[in-house]
Amino acid sequence: MILGLGIDLVEVTRIERALARFGPRFLSRILCEKELAYCQSQSAPAKSVASRFAAKEAVSKAFGTGIGAELGWKNIEVVRLASGQPSVELHGAGVDLLKSRGGRKVHLSITHTGGHAAAVAVIED
Repeated sequence: MILGLGIDLVEVTRIERALARFGPRFLSRILCEKELAYCQSQSAPAKSVASRFAAKEAVSKAFGTGIGAELGWKNIEVVRLASGQPSVELHGAGVDLLKSRGGRKVHLSITHTGGHAAAVAVIED
């Protein structure tokens, strides 16, 4: 059964502006260490950051909380499976929230073009 569904769309230029203005401080606020390493290894880091930003927003919307007091940026980590498929690892408050909602798994799909990144998250019991 589906317990929650979230979607988000991010303009890559918005992330580029945040990177130009805040640099490492912005990245360290929203990305976990492995996410940061992955994004920095890409030829177009802003697209990868935008994808993860959208994914975290989509997950927070699926929970119905948004990013804030109940669920923070680093409670949600986007990882790549061996197949290349994106997946979600929850940490701290994210794990607690999933358990409290009776959830078992968070499914994630990410896409991006030159100008936009989008993500859809589904919480399953």
